[in-house]
Amino acid sequence: MRTWTAMGALCLAVAATGCGGETRPDAYGNVEATEVAVSSEVGGRLTTFTVEEGRTLTAGETVGTVDPTALTLQRDQANAQRDAAASRASEIESQVRASLAQRDALRAQREAAVAQRGVLQSQLEIARRNHDRMRRLFAQQAATAQQLDQAERDDRVLTEQIKAQEEQIQAYERQIAAQSAQIAAVEQQQRTANAQTTAAAAQVNQIADRIGRATIPNPTAGTVLTKYARAGEVIQAGQPLYTIADLSAVDVRAFVTQPQLASIKLGQQARVNVDVEAERQSLNGTVSWISSRAEFTPTPIQTRDERADLVYAVKIRVPNPNGLLKIGMPVDVEFVR
Repeated sequence: MRTWTAMGALCLAVAATGCGGETRPDAYGNVEATEVAVSSEVGGRLTTFTVEEGRTLTAGETVGTVDPTALTLQRDQANAQRDAAASRASEIESQVRASLAQRDALRAQREAAVAQRGVLQSQLEIARRNHDRMRRLFAQQAATAQQLDQAERDDRVLTEQIKAQEEQIQAYERQIAAQSAQIAAVEQQQRTANAQTTAAAAQVNQIADRIGRATIPNPTAGTVLTKYARAGEVIQAGQPLYTIADLSAVDVRAFVTQPQLASIKLGQQARVNVDVEAERQSLNGTVSWISSRAEFTPTPIQTRDERADLVYAVKIRVPNPNGLLKIGMPVDVEFVR
């Protein structure tokens, strides 16, 4: 957004001095308006463009479109990438579930083996007590050698069974550890696939947003001042297409001397006078801005004190419903006291 200032030459001072009793204005200035340079947020061929200089546009009105073909192709490619990533993530999720089920089965088998080992250890304790008792009875010749041998075999067999069961438990634990490591690796792949899916979806949304921005809306109500492009041209993102300004209310930039400055306040009423077709017309306005810095008198501006070296700029906001005031038009100002 920029403020257009035209410092047109003003010779009202000569006319004022030629009219004996006529009151001289307090200040002289020019009409200006705040312009908005409108551009497209995406580049491409401008397929439609309905802007014409002097036309009044409403805020949000669609004024043109940019060919979205290239963006549509990018969106289709991004959709395909997103679907592929989502399919890969789903496949990996199935692998994770299968691996978790296998690990749970191994853990169940290990628990069963641990329980079986407990049973065998209980049987071994009984067998060893029986073995000790048979040795005592055999020493007392109260048991036969066959009974002693059987007790010894029971002790030995149960000891071997417990050893084998412990080896089986260790084997299960190694398988469970390997399965857990595999699950961790697959879960990392799953996180990567999910991240790729999210990134691809974000890219799809981003491109869809750009496709939406291929339609050019008018940002603010006003009148088209200048048109820079035509339908069919290839434009760049950010390239100005036209400028627009709200002329229903305009600003008058005038200059006053330091002695005058003390009597001028924000919100103060002012009359803006302009000559239109040899007829003098007046509009009421309000002081909306007073510069805090002095500046040298602009070349085409004459002030009340015959072009003082230093002046202060002020702005008067003036309703302009009938479009009487035009940008750059020279005016004189009388401050209402």
